[in-house]
Amino acid sequence: MNFYAIRAIYLFEMARTWRTLLQSIVSPVVSTSLYFVVFGAAIGSRISEINGISYGAFIVPGLIMLSLLTQSISNASFGIYFPKFVGTIYELLSAPVSYLEIVISYVGAAASKSILLGLIILATAALFVPLQIQHPVWMLVFLVLTAVTFSLFGFIIGIWAGSFEQLQLVPLLIVTPLTFLGGSFYSIDMLPPFWRTVSLFNPVVYLVSGFRWSFFGISDVNVGISLAMTLVFLAACLIAVWWIFRTGWRIKA
Repeated sequence: MNFYAIRAIYLFEMARTWRTLLQSIVSPVVSTSLYFVVFGAAIGSRISEINGISYGAFIVPGLIMLSLLTQSISNASFGIYFPKFVGTIYELLSAPVSYLEIVISYVGAAASKSILLGLIILATAALFVPLQIQHPVWMLVFLVLTAVTFSLFGFIIGIWAGSFEQLQLVPLLIVTPLTFLGGSFYSIDMLPPFWRTVSLFNPVVYLVSGFRWSFFGISDVNVGISLAMTLVFLAACLIAVWWIFRTGWRIKA
């Protein structure tokens, strides 16, 4: 394992975050705070509690998950797409760096940025509402697993994308709607039976539900199922990345 190469690529990607601090950290935090203020004030005045939890506190895990998913995908996809765009990907592929080391570097950097952002948003939310975290270890487990999984997913999107517009296609048209419809701002138990059943086909439901359980000890689906679904998606992304490097799809073309 070439740890020097991993460290070099990782630090290069992290340095890009500090150079674009306003865009990478400040902007998502401000956007999430606005979501919190708008939803907490407008809807919270009509919905005082959900399952015994104040509405303002109830939506915090969903808001963190919304930012975590979008930022993980965005960071990882841009990180690998830009070398393809400028042509430096060939220098990377010809260097004495294995595919595993490349994935660890780019995905590790993207996941680190997302986890840092998630913790900052958590600290910001604590300024608005009193928070309790009943299972802090499991909260970190879900946070890290989700960040790594969707960073891998973003890595795949960065390999697939043929333009900057395509980088935004999946996050904007698929991931963000699924997050809004995945119980981020409500409990799916509030839905009619038919739509609750439909919601169970949304993978984001399991992520949000498991993450919310780590805060309040309540969930829309069993926490074991939430963890299993996260691991299944992680395994699927790992297999897809392995196949991409095995065949050279969209990399060597």
